Amino acid sequence: MRIGVYPGTFDPITLGHMDIIRRGAKLVDRLVIGVTTNPSKNPMFTVEERMAMVVRETAGIEGIQVVSFDSLLMDFAERQGASVIVRGLRAVADFEYEYQMAGMNQQLNQRIETVFLMADVSLQPIASRLVKEIAIYGGDIRKFVPARVETEVVQRVQAIGRKGS
Repeated sequence: MRIGVYPGTFDPITLGHMDIIRRGAKLVDRLVIGVTTNPSKNPMFTVEERMAMVVRETAGIEGIQVVSFDSLLMDFAERQGASVIVRGLRAVADFEYEYQMAGMNQQLNQRIETVFLMADVSLQPIASRLVKEIAIYGGDIRKFVPARVETEVVQRVQAIGRKGS
């Protein structure tokens, strides 16, 4: 069985993430979505909330498992039995960062390959960080996230206070 890991903070999960998940799931028998704790990204949602979003949004995709982790990616991938790390690319800046990470990961574990998937052209500008920023300033994020996620982001923004009002 070929197992892949698609890691990320998914804060929140976007249509770009969903595109990579759907396409990545076709490459492996089981795709483990690794929801990581990354406090340096100042998450809007807890790990549990993000996991619930990912589980809900990927429910119709066969072969998906959602797991949280707080460790080195390669250690997590090894524990999952993965042979592939799936990463999405949007732009040249993503490639430079991901290329460096793939090289470091290869040094840590040569048995696990990194596979890059280009985001669909229509989804390339989407980034969770920008979705949150747009929402905080009262912008419309419906084009960037699944409908239920949009509702959750708007509710969270209302709870923490919107800027520019």
